[in-house]
Amino acid sequence: MIQYPLGAAGTLTRVLEAGRGDKTMLLVHGVGARADRWRRNLEGLADAGYHVFAVDLPGHGLAEKGYRFDHSVPNYAAFARAVLDEVGADQAVLVGTSLGGHILATVACETPERVAALVMVGTLGMAPIGPEARERTAGLIGDASPEMVDRKLRTVLHDDSLVTAEMHREEVRINNSPGAAEAFEGISDYFANRIDDDVVGERLAALGDRFPVLLVWGREDLGFPLSMGEAAHEMLAGSRLAIMDNAAHGPYFERPATFNAIVTQFLSGRLGDEPLEGVELRG
Repeated sequence: MIQYPLGAAGTLTRVLEAGRGDKTMLLVHGVGARADRWRRNLEGLADAGYHVFAVDLPGHGLAEKGYRFDHSVPNYAAFARAVLDEVGADQAVLVGTSLGGHILATVACETPERVAALVMVGTLGMAPIGPEARERTAGLIGDASPEMVDRKLRTVLHDDSLVTAEMHREEVRINNSPGAAEAFEGISDYFANRIDDDVVGERLAALGDRFPVLLVWGREDLGFPLSMGEAAHEMLAGSRLAIMDNAAHGPYFERPATFNAIVTQFLSGRLGDEPLEGVELRG
């Protein structure tokens, strides 16, 4: 695996890259996270034959921060398309978690010809979340104190032992780095006031079988519960839903080998041919 800075859509970001070949896969994280969240997945997905890119969204990780970028789903989707352009990918498997799933679903709706498959993990954006959830989430986004960072990590991950002192310290420092407060203020305002204007579930459903769609959910996800995944699965005819036991909002990080197996089996058309421990499949 290598990492490097990359310019895309007029902003600077960081990319983690593994593998080679023309089967491109783009991994996009959620709010307050960064490309590193996929470190436990990159090599395994590359070993399965994919050329994998994980990217820091603007305002996150080591990407450009501050007020200059419009931290909205449509603008993040334009950024993701620009990343694909920069890495030379005409088409890719898109894998997004939480807000990243919403972003990549938007890419899929706007440029379906560029999508080999869409994988959404604990995703947002299929239906409005409503004013109460918007305000609650906006408040969490805007607080990067050490206490709140610890609370967020222990909510995202079901297994507390994965929240190490080093992980917490790194998260606090990155999310309090220059420009981070301004970026999170913009994201928080977007969640509070505009995110429900950009839902794409019906648009995605209208595409039918243009590309295969997989939903992955942690059974212990409390912030964005399984009922959201079930509703999305019902909305998206022909989609598959994989429910991972002993995992919350970050099942790809908590159980990386199982997550990678789910994704690669899905992409090869073999999902369900053999049981995966602690995984329930629907569709």
